[in-house]
Amino acid sequence: MLHAVLIISKAGGLVFNKDFGSGIARLTVNEYLVLAGTVHGVHAITAQISPVPGSSGLELLESDTLKMFCHQTQTGIKIVIITDAAHTGHDANCRRIYELYADYAMKNPFHTPEMPIRAELFDAGMAKLVRAINS
Repeated sequence: MLHAVLIISKAGGLVFNKDFGSGIARLTVNEYLVLAGTVHGVHAITAQISPVPGSSGLELLESDTLKMFCHQTQTGIKIVIITDAAHTGHDANCRRIYELYADYAMKNPFHTPEMPIRAELFDAGMAKLVRAINS
């Protein structure tokens, strides 16, 4: 089950966050901002200290009950999804979220890059995608 989605700009700013009220504690907007900054920083540090040359950084953080998967796109955008521990298909889900982001935010002439996403079609597409993932 997909619990939350965050989209972090290449500069580390939170441009989208949504939790889906599925049994985990809800975070405030300030807590999401802190989480986005922390993920961005840890992602950069793990890319530098990895013993594997060319490492992309933090990809998966697991606990007994949750997984947090971070996918960095070629444009530097980070898509973070928080799921149940048993959930699979993280890569495919992140690609689908990125497609929505590209179609409804980046192709929108009224959207300013690095700013929060304010697009009804994006929100509707995300809601439909989450329903499909969680069903």
